[in-house]
Amino acid sequence: MRIITHTCPACGTVVAANELENKRVMKCPGLGCQEVLRFEDLPEGARAHFLENRNRYQI
Repeated sequence: MRIITHTCPACGTVVAANELENKRVMKCPGLGCQEVLRFEDLPEGARAHFLENRNRYQI
């Protein structure tokens, strides 16, 4: 299993891929940050790996 995360470009908050996949589009959870994060922001290889192994990445 790989740890797949995305770092908000505006504030540096780290978000797990499973959160992004679950919501697809979400406001960054960083305090006071208004950046919109998307599952598509993850690199293509990371998205493909996550989707192929979704059952291993359950919350």
